[in-house]
Amino acid sequence: MKNIFDKEVTDEVIARINNLSTASTASWGKMNVAQMLAHCCVTYELIYEPHKHPEPNWLMKKVIQLFAKSTVVGPKPFSKSLRTAPAFLVSAEQDFEAQKTRLINYLIKTQTQGEGYFEGKVSHSFGKLTLSQWNTMFYKHIDHHLMQFGN
Repeated sequence: MKNIFDKEVTDEVIARINNLSTASTASWGKMNVAQMLAHCCVTYELIYEPHKHPEPNWLMKKVIQLFAKSTVVGPKPFSKSLRTAPAFLVSAEQDFEAQKTRLINYLIKTQTQGEGYFEGKVSHSFGKLTLSQWNTMFYKHIDHHLMQFGN
């Protein structure tokens, strides 16, 4: 798994995002490219703008940790048919350039915050995560969606 905290990897991901256009089409799934960018931003909103998403109650957290955590932070790639969690659904039309800029800014912020900021940090839904788990979640998710749109 590539390390999203390495500047070279972040730069590579940003270059892949910059290769997208409003004409980019998905090989699978229902989202258009602007919705996909907004969807990818939710991961970072949960960290940097938690007020946008109510925290799950303790029972829901346990259910999420039991059924979703290993899929999200584990090394196995996401399947193309994986159902999106409700908090990550983006069905409204989005501004492509605005979402692209937002996602790139989140990536730069995350890379700049660095590994030390994330080691042992508590996740919105999964509890305390290791640095490796944070990296897997960040990189695997964005790589999955960039591949979805041919990048």
